[in-house]
Amino acid sequence: MKKGKIFVVGTGPGKRQHMTTEAQKAILESDVIVGYGIYVDLIRDMLTGKELVTTGMTHEAKRCAAGIELASRGKVVSIVSSGDPGVYAMAGLVLELMKQYSLETEPLWGTDIRNRPDVKIISGVPAHCSCASLLGAPLMHDFAAISLSDRLTPWELIEKRLHNASDADFVIVIYNPKSKGRTHHINKARDIMLKYRKHDTPVGIVKAAMRDDETVTLTTLGDMLSHEIDMQTTVIVGNSQTFCWENWMVTPRGYKITPQAAV
Repeated sequence: MKKGKIFVVGTGPGKRQHMTTEAQKAILESDVIVGYGIYVDLIRDMLTGKELVTTGMTHEAKRCAAGIELASRGKVVSIVSSGDPGVYAMAGLVLELMKQYSLETEPLWGTDIRNRPDVKIISGVPAHCSCASLLGAPLMHDFAAISLSDRLTPWELIEKRLHNASDADFVIVIYNPKSKGRTHHINKARDIMLKYRKHDTPVGIVKAAMRDDETVTLTTLGDMLSHEIDMQTTVIVGNSQTFCWENWMVTPRGYKITPQAAV
């Protein structure tokens, strides 16, 4: 039996033109594509003739385990994530499971470690980068990314991180801001940030970045909750220096600008 291989692939915002060449090559080389159904649909034009393993939300461990098992049988498997696989995605889980299986008396690939599937992590454009490019340049200085999902992280810890990042004047990128079962976390997060920032602090709200239903909104911290926010949305909250100019959101890096520098 040939040795299997696992690619953990970041597909970026989702469409082929926003994927790296290496990510596209890995998918085309694979026998099996494993992923969340919605993300697999975004690259379906690349998947003709391939075996597909898809699951819904909250079944991440099941997906990764299925991919590892298929690779242990000699298949070339791509486990796909939108954005970057190492940012709130599947890379860590794949490696955690590989470690766990390696400690078993009879691993999936047998007792000879040389039969263990190779793993390669292939980066993709993460949501905070694709969203930032649509807003302008909001991440030009230090920033913190915080997920508001408390499915895997206690809400008390999320609140602590929001307080600390706000107090330290980081630009704050909010992932997973709101879902059908978690509607008030974004309200609580906004209230925490308002303890440290002015109401007119610039905020960028990007939904479905670089997809057909993309929307980009520039607003303020005081007014952000009047705009639509859901699980496809990434919210970027500026720091004390962030400003808006025309339709751009900009966080200065600190360069000294003179009239000569503009020539």
